[in-house]
Amino acid sequence: MIHFETINGVNMTAINEVTNLEIESNIAVLTLNSPPVNALSANVREGLHVGVKQAIEDESVKAIVLICEGRTFIAGADITEFGQAPKGPSLFDVQDMIEESPKPVISAIHGTALGGGLEVALTCHYRIAIPSARCGLPEVNLGLLPGAGGTQRLPRIVGAKKALEMVTSGQHVPAKQCLEMGLIDEIAEEENLLADAIKFASSIVNENKPLVKVRENEENIKGDKGNEALFADFRKSIARKTRGFLAPEYNIQCIEAAVNKPFEEGLKVERDLFTKLVTGSQSAAQRYVFFAQRQVNKIPDIPRETEINEISSVGVIGAGTMGGGISMNFANVGIPVTIVEQNQERLDKGLAIIKKNYENTANKGRISMEDVETRMGLITGELSVEALNSQDLIIEAVFENMDLKKEIFKKLDGIAKEGAILASNTSALNVNEIAAETKRPEDVIGLHFFSPANVMRLLEIVRGEKTSKSVVASSMSIAKKIGKIAAVVGVCPGFVGNRILAQRQREANKLILEGALPWDIDDALFDFGFPMGPFAMSDLAGLDIGWNKETSKGETLRDLLCEAGRLGQKSGKGFYLYDQNRNKSPDPEVETIIREFAEARQIRLREITKEEILQRCLYPMINEGFKILDEGMAIRASDIDIVWINGYGWPAYEGGPMFYGSLIGFDKVLEWLKNMESELGPEFKPSPYLEKVVEENINIFA
Repeated sequence: MIHFETINGVNMTAINEVTNLEIESNIAVLTLNSPPVNALSANVREGLHVGVKQAIEDESVKAIVLICEGRTFIAGADITEFGQAPKGPSLFDVQDMIEESPKPVISAIHGTALGGGLEVALTCHYRIAIPSARCGLPEVNLGLLPGAGGTQRLPRIVGAKKALEMVTSGQHVPAKQCLEMGLIDEIAEEENLLADAIKFASSIVNENKPLVKVRENEENIKGDKGNEALFADFRKSIARKTRGFLAPEYNIQCIEAAVNKPFEEGLKVERDLFTKLVTGSQSAAQRYVFFAQRQVNKIPDIPRETEINEISSVGVIGAGTMGGGISMNFANVGIPVTIVEQNQERLDKGLAIIKKNYENTANKGRISMEDVETRMGLITGELSVEALNSQDLIIEAVFENMDLKKEIFKKLDGIAKEGAILASNTSALNVNEIAAETKRPEDVIGLHFFSPANVMRLLEIVRGEKTSKSVVASSMSIAKKIGKIAAVVGVCPGFVGNRILAQRQREANKLILEGALPWDIDDALFDFGFPMGPFAMSDLAGLDIGWNKETSKGETLRDLLCEAGRLGQKSGKGFYLYDQNRNKSPDPEVETIIREFAEARQIRLREITKEEILQRCLYPMINEGFKILDEGMAIRASDIDIVWINGYGWPAYEGGPMFYGSLIGFDKVLEWLKNMESELGPEFKPSPYLEKVVEENINIFA
């Protein structure tokens, strides 16, 4: 945070409650102070507009420095004003005032200059920043594009290619890199921004430097005029990552316009596309997710001052896929981990896989080989749970067997030190039942990591009936430290994520016996925005999970597939056929197996539309979400959405199952469920809470 001392002998004017104008010698210093991030609210815009105008009209002023107090420069638009009637001067009015100033305007940047903040800085004639500062146009992450000339000015200063990268990724570019690309003109000393900015402004005046208008600079884009290949190649390079999102494509179109059209025409393209995005459902969903991911950290009954247990060492029971991935999360942030396995062969295999994963990351340039050795040095293997007598957090990560988990926790109760957090990585089992095996149920919690645990961002924190507030708060704290998005959920079968998933899986399995083929269903859900459909997912996981060859009776479709050696990707065939690179293709043999299975059970096959597939798969999920809320198994509707976006690949531009339900209309979902209940049975019975929400017009997101 930067603090500025009052300059002796200087005239100071309070423009408004967030803006001051000071004059030192012949340099006007316009200071914004609108916590927490100096967002471009009506007050800030008024302060800028009036302040610059006053400085221009003051004959003693030769240059203007724009600077901010607090932890950052202007961090962007005030998104709380979206959809509200405009107040005071617009951002365009502010920009015109700055850009057309007959006196040089210099933005002095610390913290971040993001979105509208950078767009303001780009209308200044010069920019200076401290080394720790960062600049960016992250609007794409809210389903938007820079709507105040950012897409038109940025390529004129950094070139089309770099501008494309910045606007489609939302990356925050460090000051040094900004200097190299011409985005800023000078680096100030870290603790001396104001003085250096005034000095820089004085040099501009003394040397009679020109008033540089970025909008007039064609030098950096003229070489790319008509270069269709540049944009085609760039689209191809980000296609997989941005599939389904409108904002990246609209951002690209704006950069194309900047390169190929006069400034004013490009500006019109930008504003037209911005309007389409800001009024559309994708941006509404992404803005909702933005706030939901911050809201999920707030637990209503846990005060901010709740004691947090320091986690300086971790024990993990099980060196398999989950245990290894979980261990990596902690080693990545410098926390020592002890992994316990039941025999040396399994332990060695698990440690070898961890090392291989780290080496693969290093080979991609994301970490160094020294990092690999450092992280592996933090992981110790042991063959007895007795080795876990001093760890602050112990996570059980064995397979889903209640008796086995109970046995482990009973042992841990006698081994773990007083105050240690005892966690189960269960994905569905009753945490209260597990906790009851100990004399300290208040220390027991569920930490449901998602596979692969070292990659997936979601962590379901399963709060038991007797779990202490301190243990919940400590779990949330360590989740943040290891880079997870954590959601607190209650104890019920499948918790939130898998409980809702079961609804989709049930209907998908029913649909393939009614006439839809696995790839029809997968394609429908893929086109909706999921990374893969339920049957491709089953093949990836392995159809034989939980299946026993000796006891199989051929009673289910899965039984038949497994009996035929179709175990999924690992066997080269499951619901799909796979080539040597694991690329999938539909298999007529599976179609035959399905049709014969249905025929044997006298199930009449029919044509099923894509719309029906989506309704059958998604609407029961929404209904289950209402049941979860009604039972208090999730704190907020938005928490359910965060679970599904970060753990199951629900597309952010559809906002999660609960937000998606609101887009459809909960009344329409309710009507559909009632019709299906009468047609297909009680599995579609609407949640009483859904009925109440519709009847009383309750806002579940309030």
